[in-house]
Amino acid sequence: MPGSRITALGHYQPSRVLTNADLEELVETNDAWILQRTGIATRRIAAEDETVADLATHAAAKALAASGLEPADIGLVTVATCSNRDRCPSTAAQVAARLGIPDAVCYDLNNGCAGFCTALATADHTLRAGAARHALVIGAEKMSDVLDWTDRSTCILLGDGAGAAVLSPAEAEGGQGGIGPVVWGSDPSRGDAVRLMGAWQPRFAQEGQSVFRWATSELPAMAREACARAGLTPAELGGIVTHQANLRIIESLTRRLGLPEDIVIATDVVESGNTSAASVPLALSKLVESGKAPSGSPVLLFAFGGGLSWAGQVVTCP
Repeated sequence: MPGSRITALGHYQPSRVLTNADLEELVETNDAWILQRTGIATRRIAAEDETVADLATHAAAKALAASGLEPADIGLVTVATCSNRDRCPSTAAQVAARLGIPDAVCYDLNNGCAGFCTALATADHTLRAGAARHALVIGAEKMSDVLDWTDRSTCILLGDGAGAAVLSPAEAEGGQGGIGPVVWGSDPSRGDAVRLMGAWQPRFAQEGQSVFRWATSELPAMAREACARAGLTPAELGGIVTHQANLRIIESLTRRLGLPEDIVIATDVVESGNTSAASVPLALSKLVESGKAPSGSPVLLFAFGGGLSWAGQVVTCP
């Protein structure tokens, strides 16, 4: 069957920048401490009245405009998020209404920080099955809504933002197209290591050292498997965009993959913080917009987080 490909990307971040110096006024911390442990220098924080649907719509509108498609061409809208307040109608349905998408199937998907790569895979499967011709896949989070601003171990980490991708059919030999087979799964026995639990308003919490050890020791093999399923070795990649959780995790994970020195590695975490399910599309869109990720090059997307879950695939840069 025909594969699918990413034809356009878009991203959006709120205007307010929260620096490490600003956080020094809120909790007992300092710029050097934050940089050493996380690599994060700034993060974006949404306004009080700015919703996950607002963030998602801005990013989706940019991606749709870049694709050259009309709203009526979109047959599937899915939003990966774990921070949306609305349960029904879904954030995806709100985005579709705002963009004038008339009759697409719309749903939200919550797989924590692995949400976007999971949603990308399900949309790819939908297009391959012929159930939609074009899809809009969005990762959007307002993590500032679920932060405990008195907890110095977590309030320094998270930010708000959104990224979106338009998927279209890709006629290619073997039906592989521009999105490779997904590698995904979870380890529910360690599900409490990253959590957003409790009645609304929940609070974000994690076991930082446990997550760091898991991400750096177990995930490189899964990332290599995603490359293998796409018929590539890590050395043949043009770029890699992992979940922007922590700069130390990104550096350790990419080092263990044995990547070439000239490969493009997304480090948007430095200026955006950890934006959960939004981090992969946000970072990818920025790389493409800046020209740092060459069009047509294979890029590994790999996300991981609460669940503990992971999902990744190789995509061709639009």
